[in-house]
Amino acid sequence: MLSVSVNGIQFRNPLILASGILDESGATMLRIARAGAGGIVTKSVGAKERAGYGNPVVYELPHERGIINAIGLANPGIDAYGEELRIALQGGVPIIGSVFGSTAEEFAALAKKMEEYGVHAVELNLSCPHASGYGMEVGVDKKLVREIVSAVKSEVQVPVWAKLTPNTHDLRGIAAAAEDADAFVLINTVRGMAIDINARRPVLSNAYGGLSGPCIKPVGVRAVYEIAREFDTPIIGVGGITTGEDAIEYMMAGASAVQIGTAILYRGINAFREIAGEIESWLIENGIEKVSELVGMAQVR
Repeated sequence: MLSVSVNGIQFRNPLILASGILDESGATMLRIARAGAGGIVTKSVGAKERAGYGNPVVYELPHERGIINAIGLANPGIDAYGEELRIALQGGVPIIGSVFGSTAEEFAALAKKMEEYGVHAVELNLSCPHASGYGMEVGVDKKLVREIVSAVKSEVQVPVWAKLTPNTHDLRGIAAAAEDADAFVLINTVRGMAIDINARRPVLSNAYGGLSGPCIKPVGVRAVYEIAREFDTPIIGVGGITTGEDAIEYMMAGASAVQIGTAILYRGINAFREIAGEIESWLIENGIEKVSELVGMAQVR
């Protein structure tokens, strides 16, 4: 009832761990797999080890509305990541290797290395909103986006997922530039910030960060709906999914699967199993046999 297929990859349920949450080490990814996730996206990994920004790097909005983070793409580097993936792959769920870079050649080399490590697909982080030289500058440059996707597609055999930015006035144009990708991931975090009025300065050490959580769900649903109307490319929805109803909403907008991140903060790692149960209960109550039947159900032509 809950199994889905994206680019020929079978997921036991449509709930995939989003990049950047408990996915830097093989041990934590293995825990997530055993906690019921349908698949896992790794931490975004670059060519070399990167320390990221100094603390504070995370700010939680009140009333469980979301979080703003500016980790700075901290990661161990691609050469040190093979052992973590070896452990993660023991979980028996598809692993999608997330990579970031500043040039098409760098993305292609990283994707190739991920493929050699055994991932089922690669996700191109084209849209980090807070990492200078690797983030928004890349994701809003249509020419560079096109070059990156093309270079990676020519280098690897596994499916290529392009994670697109919501921080643009021309999302359709960016999607068109990435149309050679096998799937779109919508959306990355929304660029935002918070100010400590007592300290009279930004809360985060980097000032700006990426906003995630329930408060951005309407932005994500709109993006999925909009792009699903224009492109036949499969979409993985992400942004503010904390309940089964949230996941169903994204799928009705046009997503074939969804990614979950911030919900782990509120519901723990059992969120995957619990949300899957909520989806299954809704399907049964509404007489729907397969979750894949929901995809695009709310599209009005």
